[in-house]
Amino acid sequence: MTNPWSRAGQVALAAVEAVGLVVIGIATVIALAQEIVVMVSQAKVTLADLLLMFIYLEVLTMVGLYLRSGQLPVRMPLYIGIVALARYLVLDMKEMDEWRMLAVAGAVLLLSSAVLLIRYGHVRFPYTDDSEAGIPRRRRS
Repeated sequence: MTNPWSRAGQVALAAVEAVGLVVIGIATVIALAQEIVVMVSQAKVTLADLLLMFIYLEVLTMVGLYLRSGQLPVRMPLYIGIVALARYLVLDMKEMDEWRMLAVAGAVLLLSSAVLLIRYGHVRFPYTDDSEAGIPRRRRS
């Protein structure tokens, strides 16, 4: 039998988690709408705008995946980081010196390598169930 305090703590944490995810989702939708308003008011769409909107969509996808599965895929934030760095490179390329551009490109390469390594690990060493992976699974109430 589980401890009632433990169960109450789990329920409270799940509620805080759900509220946090809803807040992140709403804030992301608002930011996406604000970006659309800026593009419409300027009557111009740039690559930087598209990359920023892609980042917002990736955040929404990440929230949706977490709500559906109770797990956060490690690769998703890495993808968001890669796109964010690419956006930074596109926006500020003219003001960047060579070393900063190399550093940003190196960071993209490092994140891409991490994604590749994680994908290789999942294919080469698949999990038989979540408990072996050390991933606590959120209980559905």
